[in-house]
Order: sequence, then structure tokens, then C-alpha cells
Amino acid sequence: MNHTEVNQTIYCLQFSCLERSISAVYVLLYICAAAVVLLTVCGNLLIIISVCHFKQLHTPTNMLILSLAVSDFLVGALVIPISLIWTVESCWIFNREFCICFILTSYFLTSTSIYNVALIAVDRYLALSNPFLYTKTVSVSTICIVVLCDWCVLFTYNLGVHYFNRNFKNLVMCPGDCFLVLDEIWSLVDLLFIFVFPCSVIIILYGLVFVLVRKHATAIRELHVHARTQTSKNTLESMKSERKAAKALGIVVCVFLACIFPYFIYSLLGKATEVKVESFQKVLILVYLNSTINPVIYALFYPWFRKCVKLVLTLQIFKRNSSLIKVM
Repeated sequence: MNHTEVNQTIYCLQFSCLERSISAVYVLLYICAAAVVLLTVCGNLLIIISVCHFKQLHTPTNMLILSLAVSDFLVGALVIPISLIWTVESCWIFNREFCICFILTSYFLTSTSIYNVALIAVDRYLALSNPFLYTKTVSVSTICIVVLCDWCVLFTYNLGVHYFNRNFKNLVMCPGDCFLVLDEIWSLVDLLFIFVFPCSVIIILYGLVFVLVRKHATAIRELHVHARTQTSKNTLESMKSERKAAKALGIVVCVFLACIFPYFIYSLLGKATEVKVESFQKVLILVYLNSTINPVIYALFYPWFRKCVKLVLTLQIFKRNSSLIKVM
């Protein structure tokens, strides 16, 4: 074997090793993507089953949590798989019609999740600021109507945005990238309606909620100091419960804002500077991953969710009168 043949053999071996390495990474990426999709779908499905099945969870606040779980479940089932395939393949491998459907679905479900969190903020503020009025005026049916109107309004808005901005950006480097380019007016409208308004509501009302929780905790602490009775012990437990709920609430909001802020910052920067497609895809995936994180937060900080998951996974929900089981 001469020198040329030896070099060719070494080159072939190196190329074969590189090809196997790339294939292994490729498979690993798809396994990770499948795990994310499975966690998102199953986690939110458990929340949906829990709230729908157990009658004790049929409260106005939980109807909003159910609406958020439904939107997160649909994100996990319809949006995240396509987005992760797009990222792994480094380009859009589907046709134009599928791109339009994907954008419509992702924009609609993302905006619905944002407004669900905003509605939860309004609900919590009303419940803490005026609990007696809240109990009398806010019911499960009222919240269901509000949620239905919210979904219908956002669906109509997204149809309008995409109808008046039917300009999809295609790149030469791939068969095509799937982006909707808004003009300056619609960019401003979308920024105000989908981000500034709901996020302002969330930040302001949750700030007020924490102020109210601290006032309640102070009042309960004073009661505990002046009267060391069984009643004061119960109120102390209530204070601890409020603190824990406030902590969980703060984590949900902080994670939500951390996931949503980079997308809108990139959207604003994209108008003034050239933003790389890969970077924009990453912030989009971060927005979608909020739907994956929410069930994990519930599992870590809400005992009722952990109990419901145990009952669901052990198939006890199929027993007679299982819907009457106390989970809180």
C-alpha cells in the first residue's frame, strides 16, 4: 500500500468516525426533544384531569389554572414538537401552508397563556382585596364565561394580525424559514396588546398581592402573640399557608416573565439590528418551555397537585365516588 492509499484510508476512517459522532448527537437531540414534549403534554394533562375530576377543585381560581393548563398542553402537543424539529434540522423542512398553520397556532396559544396568567393575577387580587365581595360575585360559571371570551377575542385578534401581515420571510440558505414579519404599525399594536398591557397587569397586581399578603401575615402574627389559643394556632397555620402560596405565586410569575421577556426584547432589537435566526429560534423555544415548567412548579409547591397525581397514576380516579375525595 503506497502513501496515497494510506492517506485515503486514514481520511475515510476519520470521516466515518465523524459521521457516527454526528449521528449520535442527532439522535440524542431528538431524544431530548421527545422528553420535553412528553413532560409538557403529560404534566399539563395531569393538571387538566385533576381539576376536571375532583369536585373540591372546582373553584374560580382553578378554572383559570385549567385554562392555562389547556393552552400549555396544546403548546406541548402542537407547537413544541415542530419548533424543536426546526431547531435540530437548522431550517424549516415543511411547506408554506404548514408554516402558516404553525405561526397561527403558536401565536394564538402563546398570547392565550399570557392572558391566562394576567387573569389569574386579577383573580388573586380581587380575592385578597375584597374576599366577601369576591365570594358573592365571582363564581365558576362567571370565570368560565370570562375564559371563553378571552380565548375568542385572542383568536379573532390573531386571525386579524396574520390576515393583514401575510409576508413570510424566506432565506436562501434553507428551503425556507417560518417567520411572520409585521409592519411598524402592527408591531407596535402587537407589542402593546400582547406584551405591555398584560405584563403590566401581572406585575402591578402581583405587587399589590404581595403587599396584601404581608399585611395579612402581620395581622395574624399579632393575633398569635396576644392570644395563644387553639384559634391562634389555626391562624398561624393559615399564615404559613399564605406565605407558601405567595412564594409559589412569585416563582410562577418570575419564571413566566423570564421566559417571555427575551422574545420581546429580540423582537424590538430585530427592527433596529440584524438578529440571527438561530438566536431568535432559541428565545422562541424559551417562550414555549414555560409551558413545560409550569407543571413542575405545581408539583413542587402545591400539595393538592401531588396528591391528585398520585390518585391519577394509581388509577383510583376510576373508583366509585372518587371525584368526592378531598385533595386539599
